[in-house]
Amino acid sequence: MIGGIKVKWNFFKSIALSVAAIILAGAVMIFPKEAFGASLDGLKLWWDVVFPSLLPFFILSEILIGFGVVHFFGVLFEPLMRPLFRVPGSGGFVWAMGLSSGFPAGAKLTARLWQEKQITTIEAERLVSFTNCSNPLFIFGAVAVGFFNNPSLGIVLALSHYVGNILVGLAMRFHGRRRLKEKNTSTPLHRVQPLRALQKMHEARLSDGRPIGKLLGDAVQSSISTLLMIGGFVILFSVINRVLSLLSITPLFSNILEKGLSVFSISGSLSYPFISGLFEITMGSKLASQSPSLLMQQCIVVSFILAFSGFSVQAQVASILSETDISFRPFFLARLLHGVFAAALSAILFPVFLSPHSKSAIAVWADGHLKQYPWSHYYHYFLQIGSLLTLTALILSIFLWGLKHSKEKKHPRFH
Repeated sequence: MIGGIKVKWNFFKSIALSVAAIILAGAVMIFPKEAFGASLDGLKLWWDVVFPSLLPFFILSEILIGFGVVHFFGVLFEPLMRPLFRVPGSGGFVWAMGLSSGFPAGAKLTARLWQEKQITTIEAERLVSFTNCSNPLFIFGAVAVGFFNNPSLGIVLALSHYVGNILVGLAMRFHGRRRLKEKNTSTPLHRVQPLRALQKMHEARLSDGRPIGKLLGDAVQSSISTLLMIGGFVILFSVINRVLSLLSITPLFSNILEKGLSVFSISGSLSYPFISGLFEITMGSKLASQSPSLLMQQCIVVSFILAFSGFSVQAQVASILSETDISFRPFFLARLLHGVFAAALSAILFPVFLSPHSKSAIAVWADGHLKQYPWSHYYHYFLQIGSLLTLTALILSIFLWGLKHSKEKKHPRFH
């Protein structure tokens, strides 16, 4: 009986996906000008901001893995990560890189640790659920200053986002308990062992064995390959978002959502930005900032959008995890949970940092210090020279690819 239901569900799923693909292709042919404009918008976002901001972190993480720094963090953070989140200490490295670089660095590094058999599948599903988040550059530079022109709002968004992320990690520590019988579910706090951590790092570097030149070349090529995949998803979901709006599908769902938002005393004008943000966070956040609703309501909706990450980012993560045995379902459920946590926290923190009648001392400080430095400065810096950095990196990647293949032709491998 269950097998028959599963077969019918898979059959229905195949038909639904095929029909959706046909409708999307037809809409692109019907609205070629709008689809082309959406593609350019997605390409410009990736070319100017996403690529140059993520590339240094991706290359650096690959180099650090090659040098054995992950093993160093693994020993050093074991007393923290294991009791709190039920993941190995190496998850501390993934968490730190995910917080600083943003989507989808956490998924990429988690998959890498799984492939190197440093973490189990269950541990990887726990780790990936709370190591993918928006970076401070986007929250402060693009959303708070760029869209809202309100630096103090960035504090509320950032605190809600990152504290909510920690709460997700604490909740997901219980994931997989039925499938995995862990020997010690209440791991005691061991003392930090820096000398042992250094020894592990040294052993890992020797076992890797690649010279620095090859390590750098591999890091650049791997990072650029991942970023090209990310660029494809950014452009694709930019087009999907525009097409859904042209087909009146987004307005239809936004009209239905208005009643649901009214239950939480949130203006119905935020329903359209909310639906758009479910697909792509940048467009959703921008539309929310242009809504005539109250700032607190805008903050709550944007907090949920940032935490949910959008189907565009989730598709990127799903693509990365598809090369492993790591299930995507826990990640998706964690994003829903993160959205609820972040929205609730923003509602609690907003009156603290942004009083409806007068600004708090922290808000005054934020307006004086964060508007020009550092986040908005960095964001506008990427807008100015981001395209040059992207072009330089792509040329370098082509050069390294040609150099690698020319060496293989000169020295063919015989089996």
